Amino acid sequence: MLKRVISILTKLWRSHLSLAALFILGIGLNWAIASCNTPTPTGSASPVASPAAAQAQVVRIGHQKFDPFTLVKARGGLEKRLQPLGISVEWKEFQSGPPMLEALNVGSIDIGRTGDAPPVFAQAANAPLLYIGGSAPKDRSSGILVPANSPIQTLADLRGKKIAFTKGSSANYLLAKALKSAGIKWTEIEPANLTPADARAAFQQGNVDAWVIWDPFYAAAQAQVDVRVVKDSKGLAANRDFYLANRSFTQSNSKIIEAIREETQAVATWADANPEEVVKILAPILKIDVSILDVVTRRRSYGFEPIQADMVAEQQEIADTFFELGLIPKQLKVQEVVWKPGN
Repeated sequence: MLKRVISILTKLWRSHLSLAALFILGIGLNWAIASCNTPTPTGSASPVASPAAAQAQVVRIGHQKFDPFTLVKARGGLEKRLQPLGISVEWKEFQSGPPMLEALNVGSIDIGRTGDAPPVFAQAANAPLLYIGGSAPKDRSSGILVPANSPIQTLADLRGKKIAFTKGSSANYLLAKALKSAGIKWTEIEPANLTPADARAAFQQGNVDAWVIWDPFYAAAQAQVDVRVVKDSKGLAANRDFYLANRSFTQSNSKIIEAIREETQAVATWADANPEEVVKILAPILKIDVSILDVVTRRRSYGFEPIQADMVAEQQEIADTFFELGLIPKQLKVQEVVWKPGN
């Protein structure tokens, strides 16, 4: 069984299957490995990979470079807040949301933060993850770009055009919403599934007509490339952050989750009042020009709020949209994977 799964993954990788699909198959690979092997200790100071339904002694938090948790880590307040509970913090960095959620799935980390699209794919793959919080909207933090001299002036002009975006990402959802608002069918455009770096290169070389992208790549393109914004995400996509935890971890660790939420919210309040200080902290970490990072910081949220009905509704719309486009294999009910403290 394991050899068969590996063979399938290899063929799909060579055919450039989407990252989202690889994430789904990756979970299957982990299950196959688990069925063929007996887990052995790794020698890490962290708890074993399958989190027990008991209070943790070490909370393992996944984060990305440009992430609210990056600020929380830099400020150092979370460790102090958790110390009275006898809890220490272990930080683990990931390049993107899907591998972070895969780590959550197998119990390598306890909590992670990602964008709005990866949790939908995780749920479609039956990963044992729960939404434990979300951010305020960041609805100016992505957009649809065209060259400054492009004849494309409105969303309606995108019909028949070649458009670059990353399949299964928030940009994929923004494009779907934008086309629908303009009365354009998905089949009436030429999709170009590209990573942000490859999409920028194709855009600058004139190989695509438009590019859908998020911050900080969005702000960098605005500053460094001769572009025009046809439409930003406001009114189309909330672009929230979402915080997720392994289902087993949530069972006996509500105090830890609440402490992390409170500290992240405190850092977010500080960040809103001190954007210049945020830039000073993040610039050397992210290696992004200060002027670009300032734009990004002022149009995003670093918060961690309890899950609300509007957040669930937004995620449900993303799930429904991706199912309609054939990006996930089944219809989902997002409410089923929302954490309910005490349950």
